[in-house]
Amino acid sequence: MVIVIIVKKMIINKDNMRRMKGSKDKSKVDKLIKNAKSTLEKNWTGSFTKPSRLMYPHQWSWDAAFISIGYAHFSQKRAENELTRLFKGQWKNGMVPHIVFNKDEEDTDYFPGPDLWQTSGLEQSPNELATSGICQPPIHATAVRHILETVADRARAQAFAADIFPKLKAWHDFLYRERDPENEGLAYIRHPWASGQDNAPTWDKVLEGIDLDYRKVPDYQRKDKDHVDAAERPSDKKYDYYIYLLNFFRKRDYDEEKIREEGCPFMVQDVMFNSILCRAERDMAQIAEWLGENPSPYQQRAWETAYSINDKLWNDNYGFYFDYDLAADAPLEVHTLSGFIPLFANVPSPVRAERLFNYLNTNSFCRLGTEEEDQFMGIPSYDRQEPGFSPQKYWRGPVWINLNWMLYRGLQRYGHKRYDKLIAESIIKMTHKSGFREYYNPDTGEGYGSDNFSWSAALLIDILGSEVEFEVD
Repeated sequence: MVIVIIVKKMIINKDNMRRMKGSKDKSKVDKLIKNAKSTLEKNWTGSFTKPSRLMYPHQWSWDAAFISIGYAHFSQKRAENELTRLFKGQWKNGMVPHIVFNKDEEDTDYFPGPDLWQTSGLEQSPNELATSGICQPPIHATAVRHILETVADRARAQAFAADIFPKLKAWHDFLYRERDPENEGLAYIRHPWASGQDNAPTWDKVLEGIDLDYRKVPDYQRKDKDHVDAAERPSDKKYDYYIYLLNFFRKRDYDEEKIREEGCPFMVQDVMFNSILCRAERDMAQIAEWLGENPSPYQQRAWETAYSINDKLWNDNYGFYFDYDLAADAPLEVHTLSGFIPLFANVPSPVRAERLFNYLNTNSFCRLGTEEEDQFMGIPSYDRQEPGFSPQKYWRGPVWINLNWMLYRGLQRYGHKRYDKLIAESIIKMTHKSGFREYYNPDTGEGYGSDNFSWSAALLIDILGSEVEFEVD
């Protein structure tokens, strides 16, 4: 059977691209692409790409997907290898863990490492690789579809997709089976780290509601502050909560039913996590069709998740999507950028999408047609008008390229060409000014956290996709 794949190159807005054809701008673009590839090369281990060389020496789940999206533009082999290696760490119950540890660097000072997670030897954990015991947003099917639409060798990409498709299905099945006990179409997360937004202000109220028993917090020593400014990082108290939850899961052998039934204090239906899941199910339907499989089950689950995001997580008073705290049975009314991510999955109606845009286009984020637009350095991760906003504190205000990339793609879907171009140009400006950093100051574009950060480089490559010269593997 010959499978026809319609190629849809993901490239920057054409008007913006034309403006960059001048020799000066073209030179800047070429240098950016060269530096982005160099960053990925520095972080390449031979089987996967580290998020950064020192602070993140292992493989992270959603990082791997974003990184593969960048590789698809110039190295098909690495794009496929990135996800193939990640799924070697998939658990027997289908979960894709948020970290697959690098055996060559298990003795580094990364914390928490395999010794604290203690997942090896469990009935459901993988036999060969040590992993963490939580997951991250399921953007992997979206990355696989992107590979199919982008790479040069379609036959090889089809074989890769056919091989990984059952693993993607098992991953999504796990989320709907184990993390959606009421069959709402919404998966819950059970740790801030699982959201990908570790220190977001959304989690403050949930964590503060935990009766923290320090007898149940193992002794530990943080290592993150050895690599970056402690002022940018989560507080020690936050880390106490993080490790308390990790220990709660470990004591129950990471058994989902036990964790839930024995009073897990952190169970949140996260807007961004479920929006990504919805988008991934829609991408699974398309991949299934290309592979000659039945797309209907994935279309149905995507519809159910989209319906529940709109029904349960939408707040009509604010015109915004909020997370839901299952333990407290109440919404978490915190205005972070993730509330816009349903646009990425085509979840909101046109009317709701316009309400979201009207909020985005304010001084809380960035208003078009103002001086702020001229100085724009990306969408902050938290509403500027909210208490506790910080332009440099981890997940409490800085710009993250991966969230901006998802918002950029979402705005494209709804036809906001001027604003999506603004975001794309800001990603180019920030990386040109400060290199490939983990996150950025939304006022100045100054970079923070780890340098030579892989997903920042990879997604810049995707933004400039049409300008990237493909390399034969």
